[in-house]
Amino acid sequence: MTLSAAVTVDQFVAGPPEKVWQALTDPDRIGRWWAPGDVKAVVGHEFTLQMPKWGAIACVVTEVVEPERFVYTFNGAWTLTWTLVPEGRGTRLVLEHSGFDLDDPQGRHAFENMGPGWRDHVLPRLARVVEEGVEQ
Repeated sequence: MTLSAAVTVDQFVAGPPEKVWQALTDPDRIGRWWAPGDVKAVVGHEFTLQMPKWGAIACVVTEVVEPERFVYTFNGAWTLTWTLVPEGRGTRLVLEHSGFDLDDPQGRHAFENMGPGWRDHVLPRLARVVEEGVEQ
């Protein structure tokens, strides 16, 4: 039996869910905070993200509930589930990155490093991109 795990991180974003949704689903915006790609919020849409050091990563959109939930596979093994919850004058963005195979040394290494990467680098960049485009 394969032991799998998920990383869950959240980030408060000082912008409405609609602006956060744009950052997640607009190809121009996603490239500003994470990786360039031909993302589109359409179930079944296949796209790639151009990851630094890793190249083109194949993704497939599996669920779209605008502007609350956006889910896609990432590299065939992982799933990224983005949940947007209104919070005051902003949005609580919750990411669940699931599908890590803890029985595999590479899977375990990825699991141990993804949480801090998402929490300390990627999601704060997303928040800055959204906040730059929000009128105060």
